[in-house]
Parts: sequence; C-alpha cells; structure tokens
Amino acid sequence: MPAQRILRFKKEYPTLQPKEPPPSLLEADLTEFDVKNSHLPSEVLYMLKNVRVLGHFEKPLFLELCKHMIFVQLLEGEHVFQPGEPDTSIYVVQDGRLEVCIQDADGTEVAVKEVLAGDSVHSLLSILDVITGHTAPYKTVSARAAVPSTVLRLPAVAFQGVFEKYPETLVRVVQIIMVRLQRVTFLALHNYLGLTTELFNPESQAIPLVSVASVAAGKAKRQVCCGSEDRLERPLRPQESCDPDRGGSRAAAPGPLLKRSQSFPLPSVHEEILDELGKAQAGDQAPFAPPGGTAGATSDLRMACDRARVLLHAEEHLGSSVASKSKKNVIVADTPSAVFHYSETNLDETVSSRKTDAIFRAAKKDLLTLMKLDDTSLLDGRVTLLHVPGGTVVSRQGDQDVNILFVVSGLLHVYQRKIDSEEDTCLFVVRPGEMVGQLAVLTGEPLIFTIKANRDCSFLSISKAHFYEIMRKQPTVVLGVAHTVVKRVSSFVRQIDFALDWMEVEAGRAVYRQGDRSDCTYIVLSGRLRSVIRKDDGKKRLAGEYGRGDLIGVVETLTHQARATTVHAVRDSELAKLPAGALTSIKRRYPQVVTRLIHLLGEKILGSLQQGTASGHQFGLHTAGSKWDSGNPASNLSTVAVMPVSEDVPLTAFALELKHALGAIGPVLLLTSDNIKQRLGSAALDSIHEYRLSSWLGQQEDIHRIVLYQADSTLTPWTQRCIRQADCILIVGLGEQEPAVGELERMLESTAVRAQKQLVLLHREEGPAPSRTVEWLNMRSWCSGHLHLCCPRRVFSRRSLPKLVEMYERVFQRPPDRHSDFSRLARVLTGNAIALVLGGGGARGCAQVGIIRALTECGIPVDMVGGTSIGAFMGALYSEERNYSQIRIRAKQWAEDMTSMVKTVLDLTYPITSMFSGAGFNSSICSVFKDRQIEDLWIPYFTITTDITASAMRVHTDGSLWRYVRASMSLSGYLPPLCDPKDGHLLMDGGYINNLPADVARSMGAKVVIAIDVGSQDETDLTNYGDALSGWWLLWKRWNPLATKVKVLNMAEIQTRLAYVCCVRQLEMVKNSEYCEYLRPPIDSYGTLDFGKFNEICEVGYQHGRTVFDIWGRSGVLEKMLQDRQGTSKMKACDVLTCPNASFTDLAEIVSRIEPAKVATVDDESDYQTEYEEELPDGSKDTYADFQSAPAHLGSDSEDEPSLRHRYPSLASPNCPAVDMLTKMGGAPHSDAP
Repeated sequence: MPAQRILRFKKEYPTLQPKEPPPSLLEADLTEFDVKNSHLPSEVLYMLKNVRVLGHFEKPLFLELCKHMIFVQLLEGEHVFQPGEPDTSIYVVQDGRLEVCIQDADGTEVAVKEVLAGDSVHSLLSILDVITGHTAPYKTVSARAAVPSTVLRLPAVAFQGVFEKYPETLVRVVQIIMVRLQRVTFLALHNYLGLTTELFNPESQAIPLVSVASVAAGKAKRQVCCGSEDRLERPLRPQESCDPDRGGSRAAAPGPLLKRSQSFPLPSVHEEILDELGKAQAGDQAPFAPPGGTAGATSDLRMACDRARVLLHAEEHLGSSVASKSKKNVIVADTPSAVFHYSETNLDETVSSRKTDAIFRAAKKDLLTLMKLDDTSLLDGRVTLLHVPGGTVVSRQGDQDVNILFVVSGLLHVYQRKIDSEEDTCLFVVRPGEMVGQLAVLTGEPLIFTIKANRDCSFLSISKAHFYEIMRKQPTVVLGVAHTVVKRVSSFVRQIDFALDWMEVEAGRAVYRQGDRSDCTYIVLSGRLRSVIRKDDGKKRLAGEYGRGDLIGVVETLTHQARATTVHAVRDSELAKLPAGALTSIKRRYPQVVTRLIHLLGEKILGSLQQGTASGHQFGLHTAGSKWDSGNPASNLSTVAVMPVSEDVPLTAFALELKHALGAIGPVLLLTSDNIKQRLGSAALDSIHEYRLSSWLGQQEDIHRIVLYQADSTLTPWTQRCIRQADCILIVGLGEQEPAVGELERMLESTAVRAQKQLVLLHREEGPAPSRTVEWLNMRSWCSGHLHLCCPRRVFSRRSLPKLVEMYERVFQRPPDRHSDFSRLARVLTGNAIALVLGGGGARGCAQVGIIRALTECGIPVDMVGGTSIGAFMGALYSEERNYSQIRIRAKQWAEDMTSMVKTVLDLTYPITSMFSGAGFNSSICSVFKDRQIEDLWIPYFTITTDITASAMRVHTDGSLWRYVRASMSLSGYLPPLCDPKDGHLLMDGGYINNLPADVARSMGAKVVIAIDVGSQDETDLTNYGDALSGWWLLWKRWNPLATKVKVLNMAEIQTRLAYVCCVRQLEMVKNSEYCEYLRPPIDSYGTLDFGKFNEICEVGYQHGRTVFDIWGRSGVLEKMLQDRQGTSKMKACDVLTCPNASFTDLAEIVSRIEPAKVATVDDESDYQTEYEEELPDGSKDTYADFQSAPAHLGSDSEDEPSLRHRYPSLASPNCPAVDMLTKMGGAPHSDAP
C-alpha cells in the first residue's frame, strides 16, 4: 500500500471521456424518395422533384401547371424526340429508362445521359426560348426509350398562361434559368473543364441603330461620299464588322484587336459622336443615390431583387422625382479619368450640348427597341451615356456591382482569364447595337469576364438598381434581355444543357453509396455533404466534408471504379450533376479538356499518396494532401447557427461581435427571428411559406461569405430552422458559470442533427482563466471542438436591444482587432486559421520566445499552437499566457532551473532505463504549468509524443498539460518514458517521429502554418572509408596529432540518426509544402543544453523574426496570409477526396478513354441532320464561388484593384483560385523564409 501511494500521481483530475460520433453524423437515411406516402400524386411529385425551376412556384401555380401534363407510353427504341422536332417540352420519366444522345457531324450518336425513373430530360434554355417566343427545333439532340417506358410531358407553353396571370413570377423564373446557366453550366464547363471560348457565340447579335444613324446623318453626309447613307441604314452587318476570333481562341492581344476594330463601317457616326462628346464640359458630379426602402411582404420580384443584391426605391420615390432631379450633368468618373457620364437633363443651349443630347435620345430609342419596352418614359432618369477612351477597363472579372451596357459607337472587347493561367482570352466583341453585362445583372452573381474598350467607345449604361425598377414597372422586359443572353451562348452549351442536371438532396439522403456504379460527377452549389467510408470490420469513419463549389466523385467516374465512400447531405443541398457520358462527349469534341482532367485527377491521386497508405500512415504521419483539407470539419462553411446554453448568455451581443469579426473576411449576414419577420413579413415562418423562405435563405448564402443564424432561447420554429440550415452549430455558454446542459440542448439531442457542434465558452476580460472545461465537454454528446473567448466588457453590458444595436453600429465603423478571440473564431469558421508550430531542439528553443515577440509586434495573429519537445513547452506557455512579458519571465525562470547542477545530480539513478529518474524534471515542468489541463488553454493547442508501445505518433489535444509536455521532452537515455495516464502506453520525445508538426496543424484546419525549426543540423560531409572499418585505425587517427582528421560516426550517433530518420523525412515534406512558412533562426552555434544563454538565444530569435516578418510585409506574404482562402482560391477547381485508395496508373489513358460511339440507327425521320454551327469564344469563368463581394462600380476600377489581382497559380492546389479553395481556384500563398 505505501508503495502504491508513492508511485501514484498526487491528484486525480477529470479526463475527457472519448465519445463516438452519433450514428446520425455518419449514416445516411435508409429511406429513399418516398412517393407512396405523399399526399401528392406520383407524377406531380416527380415533376416537382426534377424540374428545378418549378420549385420556385407557389403550390397553386405549380398545380395549375400540372394540369397541362401529358402521359406518353413508349416502346423500346421509340424516340421521345429527335432532330427536326420542336424543342418545347419538359419530359419526366415515370417508369422505364431513356437515353439522351448527341449526334456528331459524321452521323454517329454519343449517349450523354441515362434517364431513370424520376429523372427528367429538358433544357431550361429551350424553355426560355419558348417563353420569349423564339422556339427552335432540336438540331443534334435526341432521346429514345432504352426499355418500354412511361414519360410525362409538360409543354412549355403552359408557362405562358401562368405568367399572364402572375407577371412577377416571370422575373423570378427567368432569373432562376439564368442562375442555372451561370452557376451550373458555366461553372462545370469553365472552372472544372477549363473551357472558355467554346462556351460563347462570337457572331454579332446587334440590332441596327436606326435612330442614332439618323441623328448623325447630317454631318455624315458632309463627310462621307454619296454611298454613306446606304451604310448608315445598315450599319451592323456581321460580315462587315470586325470579328477578331474567327480563327478560334487566342490570348488577348490589344494591338491586333485595335487594328482590326478600325475597319468599323460607320466612321461618320462614330466620329460625329466622339467629336460632340469630346466638346462637352464637365459639370458637377451627381451620382445616383443608392436605392433604399423595402416592401413588406415578399414577392417574386422582391426575391429576384434580393438575389441580385438590389434594394428598390419605394414607389413614391419613382416617377415624379425622376423629372425633378433631371439636370444636365456631364459627370467625370473617379478612376478612369477620361470616362464622361452624360445623364438625363434639361438642355443647355450650346450646339454641342444639343447634339450630344440628340445622340443620347436617339440611342435610347434604339435601346427601347432592343429591350421591347412599351413605355418610352421608363428609361427617363435611369440611363447614362458614357464615353471611354481606348484602353479603359470598363468592368473587371469578379465585379459584383455590374451595369448593363448598350454600345452606341466603338467596340467593347470581352476577355476571360484562362483556368490555371495568367493569360486572357478574347471571348467576343460587343458591337454597336449589342448589350453586355445582362447575365450578371439578372443573376446577382459576379461578372464572369472583363469588359475593355480597346479604342474610344460610347455606350449607354443602366445600373442594376435602375434595371430592376424598370422591371417592376414592366416585368416582360426581362424576356428581351434574357433572350440576348441565350443568343450569346454557343450551340455546344445548348447541347450540354440537356445532359447537366440541377438536383436537390434533402438532409440525410445519400447522393450515392459505397460500392455503387460511378456514372457521374457532382458539384456542390449550396448546402453541405459528408463523405463516410465503411471499413471491412463494419466501422464507419468520416472521410471528409464538402461545401459550396467542391467537386465530388470525379476520381471514381474517370477511373470507372465503384464508389469508394458513401456521400450524404448534412442539410438540404443543391448539386450540379455531370454524367460520365457528357464528359466523354466533351472529351471527343474538345481534346484539350483531357489535360485539365489529368490535372484534376493527378492532384487527387497525389493527395491520396501524400495522405496515404504508401508512406504516411505507416509512420503515423499527418499529411494534408490538398491545400483545401476536406477532412477538416470547419472547412468551407457557409452557415453557422448560434444557440445559448442558458438565457444568461448575452447571445445578441455575441452574434453582433462575431458578425463584426467576420466582416473583415467577407460579406456576412446575421439573421434572427425578429429581422426575418421584419424583412419577409410576420408570416414568413409559417409552414405555408416553407419553400419561399428556403429559397430566400439559399439566396443569402449565395451572396454572403457566411450567414449567421441566431437561434431563440427556446425551441421555436425559428430555432428549428436555424438547426436545419446550419453547417455548424455553436453552443455558447458562460465560462464563469457551473458546467451545465441547457434546456435547448436537451431538446436538440432528441433530433437527428447532422451538423457538427462546437462549444464556445465566454469569459470576462478581468475574470479568471478558463477551468473545468472538461466537465462542460463530458456533459455533452459528441462535439467536434471547443473554444474559449475572452470578451470585451461591452459583450456583458446590460443594455436594451435598441441601445445594444446602436452601440454596435458605432463598433462596426471601426475595423475589428485581428488579435481578438472573436477574430480567431471568425478565422476558424472560415478556414483561415493561422497556426504556429514550434519544433524541438533543446536550449535552441529559447529563440522561439524571441520569435513570438516579433510575431506580436508585426501584428500576425495566431489561432492554433502546436509543438514538439522544447516547442511543446514554449507553445504551452504561449497558449496559456498570450502576454509576451509573462511568457519570457516564466520561460527564463525554467531555463535557469535547468542549469542547476544540484537538482541534476540529485535526480541521477541507476541507468537501466535512463540516467535520470525524471522526478526532478517533472517537478520543474509541473511548477510552471501547475494543474492546468490542455482543454483550459486560451489558444487551441496540441503536442506530439512518440508512443513506443504502439510504435506510432500520438497527438495530444486534451489531458494534463504538464504531463504531455514532459512526455514530449523525454529524450531517450536521459529520461524514462512517461506512462500515459489514459491507457498506460509509454510516451517518448515527439522529435523522434515528427520534430516540426506543421502537417498536424494543417490537418486540424490551419490555412497557413508558421513553422519554427530549432533542431540541430546533421553533418553530411562524412569520410568515405570504403567497405570495412577498423576501430584501431580510427583510434590512431584520433590520437595522432599529425594524422588527417576523419569524420566517422560513433555508435551513439548512429543510433540517434536512426531514431530521427522518420523525422528528417517528414521535415523535408513540410518544408516543401505550400501551406507552410518555414523559419530557422541562426542558432547552430548553441548547444542542446545551453539554457544558461537564454537571453542571448532569445535575442537572436527576435532579430531573425523581425527581419523575416518585415520582408513578409513588404513582399505581400502577410497580406496573403490574412486574405480569405475563398477569395484567394477560387479560380481553380479541384476535386476533393472521395476515393482514398486510388493508385497511380496511366493517367492519360484513364482520362482520355472515350467509349466507342454507337452508329446512329437511322429511322425515316432521323436523317434530319442540322449541325449546330461552329461556335467560338466565351469562357465563363464562374467566380460564383468568389464570395468577396467588394463592389466595384462602373468606371471606378483601376488596373491594380485587389479584386482583380491575379490568383497565385499552383499545380498542387486542388480547390479554387489560390488554393483550389485554397484549391478550388488555384494556388497557394507560400514563400520560403529567407
């Protein structure tokens, strides 16, 4: 008994109870789409489920549409439709199976899509053609029954009757079709397959500028020979106007483009306009006031305006005010100094002014013709005439605030950035009589190309807000404008539109299951998906989570493997579905797509190997395979719900504080039950408005970087909605209170919540340090993490709601403190966390204290700390204190303690396991950290040890702080292994397996890892002594002063190097990774036990840190580090890990494989062969994922605007422009420290 007392630890502390994730987290619902138990007929359900655009109708309207449905029975081989027949219907398969085929020029048919029961065949672009009155026949697309089938047909003309009764619905439906075109079609084809010019039709779509020509005719007759009038009457024949891309895609070359554009057929009109505009004098600037005002109840037009980020004027502010405010203004824009704005005005009496005004009025008449406006006054006060000199960039790719431009004279060239390249491609040229910018205005999405005037150009401009005002007065205007967009789309896109699907998946439903056949690839448009892998023993493991913009299942689809994981929806989600047959067709037509697919597949397989079975896991290594770590639960979040533990929690202040911090990263929206009722009406949460509310909330996700849902304190319908919409749920408690579970949480436990939960504990600035966190965590079911937040006093101030909001309005006017805990939470939620990782190296680790000081002085925030050996010690001090002066004092005291010879001698023991007993070392560590638990640290912290019982690396994120720091510092031979209090495993120095664990920090969700290496450098210049080595010869060389010295390792050095082999290899991988910023101060002259030189080593670290961080500041590394990963990474799109076991095979063969095309079975009617004419340019680089909505107004973009700075290209980044989220777009901010 006395022996047990001596050996036992002095005090037992509560330990974190390991919890398995609940079944709802890892399992998809077993029930599939349930037709039988629905109160609606199956045919109505199938139609609603599949035709995405119909879901945006209210139920009465939808049921009215369904009256027009027709049942069609088909025999095997019978055609549903074929080339030559009118393209006017939506088809939904009720039972059986259809094949959709595209006919090549040589008569062969390629099956691009298999349509099963419940799926549909239609092109929304064709539906739009019918609505706008431009019905066309099928040209190369056909569908036939593969087996006897029953098909439901909904004629598109049924829509027209509905739109006549409910004209506002028209605007919403057209907008949804445009959104699909941009977000589904262009996203898939451009961002993922790298197509640009192939997506757009470069042919002129211009209307004759009859009115403008007649105004200019007077002067034109004097300047041009008698044949000029004929030219004025037909100013815009495509064959006469320039077409720079007739030969195909090429890089934008302003010189040649400008040269060609000079062959414009109407020099007289052009010169006349430029001449008159140039004479006008600049007046006072009178920018349009931002439209304000809101309507009470939600309407289709209101929802369309919300999606486009437009607030309409209240009705009374329109009309009369337009005339009264109409003054003659020639406005000079801010940035391009020579952009003249001519707005509506009372006439000056000068000749120049009258002429300019005449041109303005004439151009408006031509615009009325193109937009098919009935009321000529609708344009009054809403149109501006602009003139820009050659070389002006009118709008940039990614701009959020876009205008509709109608060219009057000159040309506008439209360019798009190629994927994975800094090169621009000219997509098409906008000629007089054509519009550009309509797609972005209709959808509210960022502009997908750059508009530039390569020579002087004049055009009319309608702002987004003014266009929506016109649309409110005459909703049918949307038809003419939308038709101009459709005409600009290439025939290739029209074909692929039949193959692409836009699908909705309810929370818990499986998208596909492990072992299923891989026949398509998915892109997440909104919502969240979770990938789960089932092991051979039946256990399930989380393989990854995917948010908006992620590409799923491409590896299995391209390699024709069965699905490697089960993917299900965490919440209601929208996906784009690209069938394998469509991919094959695209590869056949555009072989360059193969290169892009090899790139995507190569990244994915490379990521698998890095994460992989071949190397890392054998040694227990954590290696993040892609810059966008899908395994991180907090990656790519779009929605966060916030709920209180008790009513004492200042939840409103917390939510406002978090909104302020998130605002520094991107656009953020805070929704509460009150402001939902205020915005959408008091009945917004009623079940009858379910779909409309879901649709509106989905729009908010589209246009904001992150949406915060503040729950009520009880389980109200709004709280249930918050839970249902959340990607992640923050449970907010007060750290000073007794650990408890709230009533709301108890109710939450009874429902199958799939979103991951995180505990957030609030603490007062002057209050005690966090404690008893483990009790908070043990009371709850599975939590994916926790954070401690030190809150400013204002969070706990007791104010009424109006006063609280008033105070935070003042707070919002100041930028948030990037070092505050709320800013840390914001970075964690958005995947922008910065980690500090400290390596092992004995006394050389004192330099880390100096580098921490330099970090603080240079304003670099730290959101996570990890370390090994001495780095674990210094990192624990930093996580606990955060105050540099206190860190230095405590570190110096401990270093002095380590130099005590008396304590060292007293700790000596009989060297069976080690030279020292470890008791003295334990007491020195324990005196620094006392009884602190890792869970109680301010900054999330981990330490690394080597588990010699299981021969594996151990990562410790909970438990007794001093014990795991001591275990990580247990050098073999000097200190005995420490017995893990949890399972008794023997733990040794983490440096043997991972001396600089940047990879672990990365796997925990860090975007950037600052890694400080203080390890010793191995001597590599050793003597080559041949095949055998005599110890006597070595002894002679050592003792003989005249002999040349040799460098040969002794037994201890060989053992040490063997022990560190794994660690050295891992260090090289980390140093070469893109996410890691590697620092190594010049401390090689100091020994491992030189603790007496603390001040000197610390100063070396500080000076080195200051030098490096200053260089980072000047070279833009710091700026990139603090940028939103979605903003820097959105242009490249890459796949996420769903096929963990892929191995290297012939990538070119896999990706290039094209199934043999079936020869068309020719019926009597299938001889009709009309080829889509050869299309040419436009790539639609869908930056929809670019959630940074910095508004860039027309005429105010300068060449070096941040929104248009190039993304960093990077081969190994899979999801987006700088990191393919950082991978999706394309590169990674990384720069090795000097």
